Amino acid sequence: MSLRPYALRCDHRATPLGIDEAAPLLSWRLASAHRGDAPRAYRVRVADRAEDLEEGGQPLWDTGRIEDPDAIGAVYAGPALKSRTRYHWRVAVWPAERTDPTGPAAEGGSAAAVEATSWFETAFSGADEWRASWIRHDPRPIPVMDAPTEGERALDDHGLAPCPTLRRAFTGPAALRARLYVTARGLYEVRLNGTRVGDAELAPGWTDYTRRVQYQTYDVTELVRDGENVLAATVADGWWSGFVGFEPRRAGAHYGAFPQFLAELHIDHADGRTTTIVTDEAWRTHTGEIRHADLLMGECHDLRHAADGWDLPGFDDTEWSPALIADTGHRLLVASVDEPVRATTALRPRSITRVPHGDGGVTGDGGHDTHIVDFGQNLAGRVRLRVAGLAPGARVVVRHAEALDETGRLYTANLRTAAATDVLIGDGREHLVFEPRFTYHGFRFVEISGVPQLYDSDVVAVALHSDTPWSGAFDCSDPEIRRLHECVVWGQRSNFVSVPTDCPQRDERLGWLADAQVFLPTAALNADVAAFFTKWLRDIEDARTPEGGFTNVAPRLTGVADEGAPGWGDAGVIIPWHLYRTYDDPRFLSRALPAMRAWIDLIRRHNPDLIWRRHVGPHFSDWLAPGVPTPREVIATAYFAHSTRLTASAAEVLGLPEVARDHHRLAADIRTAFTERFVTTDKNAEGDPTVRIAGDTQTGYLVALAFGLLPEDATGPAAQRLAELIETAGPALQTGFLGVALAAPVLDAYGRADLAHALLRRTDVPSWLFPLRHGATTIWERWDGWTPGTGFRAPSMNSFNHYALGSIGEWLYRGVAGLDQSPDSTGYRKLLIRPRPGELSHASAGYESARGTVTVRWERHDHTLGLRVQVPPGASAEVHVPTDDHGSVRESGAVPVDGEHLTLLVGAGATNTDTDTDTGTASGHSVYRVGSGVYRFTASYPSHPAYPSRPTGGYPTAPVASAAPRRAPSPAASLAGSHEEDTP
Repeated sequence: MSLRPYALRCDHRATPLGIDEAAPLLSWRLASAHRGDAPRAYRVRVADRAEDLEEGGQPLWDTGRIEDPDAIGAVYAGPALKSRTRYHWRVAVWPAERTDPTGPAAEGGSAAAVEATSWFETAFSGADEWRASWIRHDPRPIPVMDAPTEGERALDDHGLAPCPTLRRAFTGPAALRARLYVTARGLYEVRLNGTRVGDAELAPGWTDYTRRVQYQTYDVTELVRDGENVLAATVADGWWSGFVGFEPRRAGAHYGAFPQFLAELHIDHADGRTTTIVTDEAWRTHTGEIRHADLLMGECHDLRHAADGWDLPGFDDTEWSPALIADTGHRLLVASVDEPVRATTALRPRSITRVPHGDGGVTGDGGHDTHIVDFGQNLAGRVRLRVAGLAPGARVVVRHAEALDETGRLYTANLRTAAATDVLIGDGREHLVFEPRFTYHGFRFVEISGVPQLYDSDVVAVALHSDTPWSGAFDCSDPEIRRLHECVVWGQRSNFVSVPTDCPQRDERLGWLADAQVFLPTAALNADVAAFFTKWLRDIEDARTPEGGFTNVAPRLTGVADEGAPGWGDAGVIIPWHLYRTYDDPRFLSRALPAMRAWIDLIRRHNPDLIWRRHVGPHFSDWLAPGVPTPREVIATAYFAHSTRLTASAAEVLGLPEVARDHHRLAADIRTAFTERFVTTDKNAEGDPTVRIAGDTQTGYLVALAFGLLPEDATGPAAQRLAELIETAGPALQTGFLGVALAAPVLDAYGRADLAHALLRRTDVPSWLFPLRHGATTIWERWDGWTPGTGFRAPSMNSFNHYALGSIGEWLYRGVAGLDQSPDSTGYRKLLIRPRPGELSHASAGYESARGTVTVRWERHDHTLGLRVQVPPGASAEVHVPTDDHGSVRESGAVPVDGEHLTLLVGAGATNTDTDTDTGTASGHSVYRVGSGVYRFTASYPSHPAYPSRPTGGYPTAPVASAAPRRAPSPAASLAGSHEEDTP
C-alpha cells in the first residue's frame, strides 16, 4: 500500500451535516505500508457538484498543488459557502521522491498523487434566514387536583410539569431532498410519520441559553411520504427549566419556566417546488404519557395518558390546543460543532438479587418482591426494562445508585437531592418496554420494584455519552493496571455528556474547568475530543465575567462563584494550548488568545507584586488533597506563571512577537517573584544543596518543577525533595486534583520513573489500585471514598465516578508504553518513543493522531527487550531503546546503521550531532531517529534498569523557549481518509 490520505474531516468531524462555519478546516491523515513514505505536496478542491471534482470540472475552490510536506489540512478560502448546500471535497497528496527499491516507481522523479473524497453540508448562514417561531404548550387551563390515591401518582413529581407533545400535519408529494433543522430550549425528540428522527440523545445539548443555542440538522428525505405527513415532537425541561446544580435557593429553572421548540423542515420536490414547514401557531399541542422528566430527578411514564398514533397521519387532534408563540428571535442560534450524545453501549446484568416483599421494598410496589440488579459497571445512562402484564395503575419503580450499603440495599446518600428514580404506571397492556428518554443517571446498581419476576433478558443498562470517536488503546501485562485504564475510560465515557461534567450521579453534573484541564491530556489520548472541546471552549468564552475573567464552571450557573479560582480559571489558557499541540490546529489559539490575555491582565492588575493572592475566587487549592495543605499562594502564583508562559507561546505561534515578548517577560518576572517569596536554598550536613518550597508539600514541588519556576541549579534538589516526601509517605501521594496530574510525569522527567511505577502499583489508601481492589469500575472522587475501617465518606461530596484522579491515564500512554511527542512538536509530527517498563513484562499503546496511526509495543523475555514502533507518513520519531549494552541492539534482525530512514543518535558508534538529546540523560538507552514506517528493535535489557531524566525539553506541558513557532493559518495553510474509508 502506497501513501494515501484517509479519515477526512471537516472541522474535526466526519461528513458533518449542517455547519455554519464560513471557513472550515478540511483535514486528513496519512497511511502507508512503505518505510520512509512522506508527503511532498497536496491539493484540495471543493465543489457543490461531485462531478466538478474531476479533472476538467469547475470546482468552487482549488488550492492548486501546494508544496508542504507538513500539511495535514487546509482552511477553506473559496467563495462564500451557500446555506443548506452539500459540498463535496477531495484531497490529493503527492508522495516525496523515494529511493527505496521496494516502493512504487516514480516517473520523472515524482510519484502520482493519491486522492480521497468526502463531503460536508451547510445549514443556515445567518439568523435572518430562519422563519420558524419558538413555540410551547399552553399550560392553561390548570387541571383540577384531587387528593392522590396510592398508585395513582409517581412517588413525587418534584413540582415538574408533564412533557408537552406537539404535532403538525401537512400534505405534499414525496421528497427529492428534505432537511430538518431543529432545536429546543430544553430537550427534544422529533418524529416524522411515527419514525424517530436521528439518534441524538439529550439534544440539543447544554449551553448558556442566554448566549448561544445549538441546533441540529437531519436528513429526513426517506421519511417524507407522498400525501399526508406528520411532524411531531416531545419536549422536556432538561437544562433549560429542570433541576441543575446544587444551589438550594435556585435548584432549577435557571433559564426559563417551560420548554420551547423550534424547527424548520425544508422539502425539495422533484418538480422543482419547495415546501417549508415551520413551528408556528398552526401546530397542535397536548401532554402525553411522560408525566415528568428531569435530568436529576428522573422520569415518569403513565401509560393511561398515552395517545396511540399521535405522531402519525390520521390522528384526531381536535381536542388538542394550538401552540403558543413564545419568541420569534433567532440571534442566538448556532449550528452544532460537536457530535451529539448517543446511546453507545448496552450492558446485561452481572447479577440479579431478589429481596422479599416487606424487606425494605418501595411503598406501593403492588405486593411484589424487589430486585437489585448489578450491571457490573458504573456508568452514565438509563435502564431499558421489559415488563409484562402491568395492570392499570400498577407501578414499576426503578431507583439508581453507584453502590450498595452494608445491608445489600442501594446506597443513595451521596446523590444528595437527586432522586434518580424512574417510574412506569401501567394501563393494562400485556407487553411493553420502558426506557426513559429525557433523563440519565450515574449508576451501577438499580432497584426495580413492582415486577413479580425479573430475568437477565428483561433489563439492560444503556450507556449515554457524547459520541467522541475513540482514538487510543492501552494494554500491559498487569491485569490491575489494565483495569485501571478501563476505569479511566469509563470515567471519561460517563462524564463527557454535552459538557465535561464532574460526576453523573448527584445534584451537580457541572462543567468544572479544573477537572477538565487536568484530565484533558488523558482524554485526548483515549478519544478524539477536538470537536467536543471546540464546543466547550465556546461555553467557557460565554461564561467569562464582565472583567474578562474565566469562571469555575461552564456553562455558567447560579450557585457557583463566578470568579475563577487558580487552576480552575487557568483552564481557559491551558486547554486551548493542549488542543493546539494535540491536533495541530492554530485556530484553538487564535479564538482563545484575546480571553487568555484578558485573564493574565486581570490577575496582574489586582496583584501588582505578582504573588496571586487577590481575586482568587473560592480558591479550591489542591482540591481533596490528603495531609498537609499546600499554601494557596504557592499554587496560585505557580498557575499565574504557567498561564502567562502559555499565553506567550500562543502569541508566538500566531505571529505576534510583541505580545509574546511582553508575556515572556512577565512570566520571567513571576518566576522571580515565586522564587524570592517561596523558595529557600541551603546545604545539608554533607554539603549538598537543598531546596525547600513554602509548605514543603508534594504539590508545591510538583507545580514548581512542572511549570519551570525554579533556577536550573535548584531543580535537582527540588526533585530530590519531592521524591523524599513521596517515599516518606509510603511511597504514596498526598496530592489532590491539581497535583495528581503532575506526579508521574514530573517524577519521570527528573529520573524517578521507578517511583512513578511504585505509586502506580500501590494498593493501600491513597492509591489508584485500592478502589479497584474494592470493586471500583470507575475512578473515585476521593482516594478514600470508602474504606473497610470507615465505610463511606461524607455523602455531601463522595462520587464514585469522577475522572479527575484518572489523569494518571496520560502516563500510561506516554510513560509506561512510551508513546509521546517531543516538547516542540504539534500534531505528533515529532514522536518521542521512550518506554518505562518498570516491573512489567509487556505494554502497548495505539493512537490515531492528527497525522495517522502511531503504535508502540514492547515486551521482554529473560534479558531481551523487543520494541515495535509504527510512525505515520510525514512524521519522525526519536526512539529510545532501553539497554545498557548498545552493541546488542538490532533492528529487524540486523545491526542498525545510519541510512535513509534511521540515524543513530546515542549508542555504540554514534557520530550524528544533529540532536537535542543529551548523551548523559540518555544513559541506559540507545537512541535513534527514524522516519515513517514500522521498526522492530531488540536489545539486551538489564534486570534492574536505571531511569534517567527525560532527554529533551523537560516536562511536556511547559513549552520550551526554543520551540519553533508554527505559522499562522493562511487560505491554504497546512493545519491539523475519507468518510468512505476511515481506517488506515
